This record gives sequence, structure tokens and C-alpha cells, in this order.
Amino acid sequence: MTNKIKIAVIGVGRWGVHLLRNFLAHPQVNVVAVVDPHPERLAAVKQQFNLDKNVLLTTQWDDLKRVPGLTGVAIATPATTHYALIKDALHQGYHVFAEKPLTLNPAECRELCHLAEQHHLILTVDHTYLFHPAVERGKTVVQAGKLGDLRYGYATRTHLGPVRQDVDALWDLAIHDIAIFNAWLGQIPVQVQATGTVWLQGCEEQGLADLVWLTLTYPDGFQAYIHLCWLNADKQRRLGIVGSLGSLIFDEMSLSSPLTLLNGEFEQQGNQFIPVNQGQITLELETGEPLGRVCSSFIVSILNNTPSEVSSGWVGTELVEILAALTVSLGQGGKPVFLNNYSQP
Repeated sequence: MTNKIKIAVIGVGRWGVHLLRNFLAHPQVNVVAVVDPHPERLAAVKQQFNLDKNVLLTTQWDDLKRVPGLTGVAIATPATTHYALIKDALHQGYHVFAEKPLTLNPAECRELCHLAEQHHLILTVDHTYLFHPAVERGKTVVQAGKLGDLRYGYATRTHLGPVRQDVDALWDLAIHDIAIFNAWLGQIPVQVQATGTVWLQGCEEQGLADLVWLTLTYPDGFQAYIHLCWLNADKQRRLGIVGSLGSLIFDEMSLSSPLTLLNGEFEQQGNQFIPVNQGQITLELETGEPLGRVCSSFIVSILNNTPSEVSSGWVGTELVEILAALTVSLGQGGKPVFLNNYSQP
């Protein structure tokens, strides 16, 4: 393809390096610039990827404005910087691929979505899990009714670090599981609750929570419970939905069978409930790196001039609104917060 889409990658830290790798490998992309405030990072990626001498390596965002024909930017910088960078990029006429969360403020998210629409530009948020083959397959299973009447959901996301200094465990970890529940259920919560504990940074009232427990309540009454902690050596990445006919389990740590359908229901005999129709099915999945899929989705959106149905700016905004409401609940010791009231402009 002769007319490749010219992309700049902004931020090549822990996650930005993976974005750079995927865009460099994309057949329809020409990475023309890399921006990072740390010169040593620029030197490292130049060597690691053997970047062409024509690729601009700069510590200054404004240097991109002299790159001819730049089509889009991929932003992998701290969330506190997103609003200003994305707003400037959209004003410059660039399509934007932004690391999650879109911003830390729902009003800012809505402003950026409207700005992208006004300029007829694509705004995609890197909610990588929504492109995971297990999440895609799980959505078809749940929405086909194979679990029967849905009862409740649960998720655990724990590890020993990394400990963030800009956001708490809620903002660092929760967005993944909330996005999966929303996608599988085809709904967004109407009420949320959060409680947390601070050990490492600050006091209980003002510090960054290391442990957070969440409850999400959806319009049909379904509830999901999420356990998040970056101070737990027991690394888990596990999510499940329980129904009247069985349970669907997404266990990211299980490389051989990350998505399992556990069949089983009760048959009442007198006053006893007897388990019947039990079985276990390991569901086959498509191959492909989820991050590569979301990067490709961004390019397809640009070529078709159509926002992503899976991970648009508006999807990212919904998730930030949920996190903001959970933050309010966390600050109030777990008091329920209603989304239909909280998320009004």
C-alpha cells in the first residue's frame, strides 16, 4: 500500500512501547514520529526497533506540528495529561487513539467526544480487553442465553504492584472488569458502591486506596462484585457470570483454557435441591493479540471514517462516568451513587 496512514506515538513507557510495536508492524501504517519527555526512552526504542532515520524522535509535543501529512496520534501518557493533549490533537486535525482512561473527568470526556464529532475525527480509547478473543466469545455466549437466567457476576484483579502514585487501585484496575461486564450484559450500571483501604500512600481518608471492593447494579437488577488490590502476591485475573444453567469463567491466568463454560443447575426433589446436567466445556477462541486488534480497529475506523462501536470515545466516557461515581461512593464510605443522576452534563 503506497499511501500509508501516518501515525505518531506519544509516550513510550511501559505500555507505549507495545503500541509502537503494533503500529510499526501494521501494513497500512507509517510511524513517522515518536514523542517522549525522556531522551533515554527515545534512544532505547530507536535501538530496540531499529527505527528509520526519517522517524522524528522528539521530547516536544509541538514538534509534531511540523510533520507533513500526519494523520493520527496514539497517546500513552499519564491520564492527567490526556485532556490537554487530546484536545490539542483534535484541534490540529489528528485522529486520536488514547490509552485508557480517556480522562479523569466525565465532563472533559464528553467535551472531547463532541469536539471529535465536530471535526469529523476518530477518537478511540484503548480498552484492550474488549478486543480479547475470550471477551468477544464470552459476549456471544451470555447474550445467546446459554447461562439461563443471569444471577450475578464477580471478578478479582490482584497482584503485587505496580503501585501507582497518580491514581488509586480503583482507577488503575477497575476499568477492565467494568468494561467486560458492560459488554457481556449489553448494559451499563445504574447504581454503584465502593469501599477501600489505604496502607501504602496517605491516610484512610485522603490516601490512594490499595484495596477496593465494588458493587455494580444494572438496570435489570443484576449485580456484579469486583475485588481489586495491588498489594496481594496472589495474582488473579478472573471474572465470572453465574446463571440458572451454569457459569461462564474468564480466567486470564489460564493459558490453556481462559474461557470455560461450567454447566450445572438444580432439580428440586421434595425439599432438596439436587445438582444436575453438570459438565465443563473449554471454549475455543480465535487467535491474535488483543492490542494488535484494537490498533487495527483504529486504522479501520480512520479508513472508513466510522467510530468504533466497541471502543469509541463515548464508550470510554461511559466508563469514566462509572469510575467517577465509584470515587464519590468511595469517599462516602460505600454510600450508593446513582448514575442516572450523577452523569448529567
